[in-house]
Amino acid sequence: MSTLLKPKMYLHQTDHPETLSDVLMTRNYDKNFKISPEYRESMPDMQNAAASHIQGARVGIQQVGISNFRLPLKFARPGQDPLVLEVSVTGTVSLEASRKGINMSRIMRSFYDYKDATFSLDILQEIVEHYRETIDSLDARIKLSFSYPILQTSLRSNLEGYQYYDVAFEGILNRDGDFRKIIHFDYVYSSACPCSAELAEHAREVRNIYAIPHSQRSKARVRVALSEQAEMPIEDLQRHCLTALQTETQVMVKREDEQAFAEMNGASIKFVEDAARLVYEQLDADPRILDFEIACAHLESLHSHDAVSMIAKGIPGGFTGNMEDFRDLIC
Repeated sequence: MSTLLKPKMYLHQTDHPETLSDVLMTRNYDKNFKISPEYRESMPDMQNAAASHIQGARVGIQQVGISNFRLPLKFARPGQDPLVLEVSVTGTVSLEASRKGINMSRIMRSFYDYKDATFSLDILQEIVEHYRETIDSLDARIKLSFSYPILQTSLRSNLEGYQYYDVAFEGILNRDGDFRKIIHFDYVYSSACPCSAELAEHAREVRNIYAIPHSQRSKARVRVALSEQAEMPIEDLQRHCLTALQTETQVMVKREDEQAFAEMNGASIKFVEDAARLVYEQLDADPRILDFEIACAHLESLHSHDAVSMIAKGIPGGFTGNMEDFRDLIC
């Protein structure tokens, strides 16, 4: 009775000598190996692959690149030393239908050339122009996402604490050389319902019943496109939202602050559509802002759903006021 031989193995010894390869493949990492120019030139490069090797439809791609590579960067602050923050970077370029792909590491390398700079949207333009040229693409964009701290003073006790804001700087460069510089900014506030406030007062006056108007944690997501020469500190954008909405959530709170916040909510009752229009009024009055859009969500304490609104400045070819998913505003 014959015995079937087991299939041979290439990287491991077996108990059956007759199944061994003539020479086992070497498995070791040579930490002393040095790259020579000749060796580097001999290495395959996918950028040299023929266009005939494109898989799928031969069409252009609007964005291809890398997302969420992180590094520490310095950001300017008005009247203070630069602040070092951890940043998540997304960098993409367009890809023509005749090209198989891009060298994605060039996006990172181009960005790291500026790692010691103090960042602003103007520096971002330099980076986008640099890596679009390096990769030889028509369109390019880059987005830096980070959490930005601003010191906040409590309402009456004069305590201080840091409020953190989700912020992104975005630069978009098209094939005609036009550059758009955009700031994304999330602002969290409290919203007290005007209808609920009226009904609570009615119950008190007519029936001598104590009632609490409902309020909720809410978020405004602001996106502004700045004019060509304009700069806007994040503090200015936060100030616009604070002036418009008043009831920003608090960091440090004692009893006197909590009472003050209740009074402030009473003085600034607002529906979600009021919130969007109030922020619109502030942004529209700033000459540095070329275009903007505002999304608001009031995370209802009365309902099992949220109240939402969206508004854009409305300039031709500008932001459209179209929110794909308001659930992104949950805070």
